[in-house]
Amino acid sequence: MPAASSRGTRSASRAVAEPAKPGGRNLKVAVPVALGLIALLLVTVWFSPWPFVALVAVAVTLASWELSRALAKGGIDLPVVPLALGGVGMVVAAATSGPPGVVVGFVLTVALTMVWCLVDAVGGRPPARDLYAAFFAVLYLPGLASFVVLLIFEDFYNYGRWLVVLLVALPAASDTGGFFAGSYLGRHKLAPSVSPKKTWEGLAGSLVLTMAVAAVAFWLLDGPLWLGLVLGLVGAGTATLGDLAVSLLKRDLGLKDMGSLLPGHGGVLDRVDSILLTAPAAYLLLTWWVQSGQS
Repeated sequence: MPAASSRGTRSASRAVAEPAKPGGRNLKVAVPVALGLIALLLVTVWFSPWPFVALVAVAVTLASWELSRALAKGGIDLPVVPLALGGVGMVVAAATSGPPGVVVGFVLTVALTMVWCLVDAVGGRPPARDLYAAFFAVLYLPGLASFVVLLIFEDFYNYGRWLVVLLVALPAASDTGGFFAGSYLGRHKLAPSVSPKKTWEGLAGSLVLTMAVAAVAFWLLDGPLWLGLVLGLVGAGTATLGDLAVSLLKRDLGLKDMGSLLPGHGGVLDRVDSILLTAPAAYLLLTWWVQSGQS
């Protein structure tokens, strides 16, 4: 008994001496990786849109591979080859042909993945679940990522490259505002069965900081302040929904992260989940603003 007690005391001492890292992340690794990703983004958007298109295509391919590995734990065989090929095609089509190119690329990618799954079915594998997963993956990964490319090529009064940077900044602001507000003020759980740490107070913090960041960005760009506030409001909502959606998937599959390609951050999909859902919302809002001729 005394030995067991002393072991318990030593364990408790270690627990006190070694405080848990925020979010369970190793900040000494996570921070340099985050800075490197930010630098890569700025370099690729600064001189020409095409390096950024290549970056998006690589991200879609890696995220497709991560999703296929995650779904395999649930017995789903995601056809990653046609998904990756079609995903790259959709991203390039968004850059060269705009929204019509995205639609055509989506149809062709769905058709390719369907044929792939049906060929697998000839070998005796039931194709239904794989097909459903493939349709979801095409819509979720290259489908939503195409809107990121549309943002920089539509350009929206020469804002294109800065809107892409803002698109990445909004989910980051949402996470930061949610973290601090939730840590100090959080009392009421937002979705305890999906993400136990998220609170309504954290969501309020996300809204405030995201709207502030977007408003300042549009002020610096000489854009309408009201549009920045609306974009911040929408961005906080879509970033939270995107994060909850992937959290739900990870919880269902029993995973902590979708991958391990980015040390300290998990996988590529863990970093872009909020951006993917925010991109179409931002694109549609900005398109409406331009077409309505409002100032």
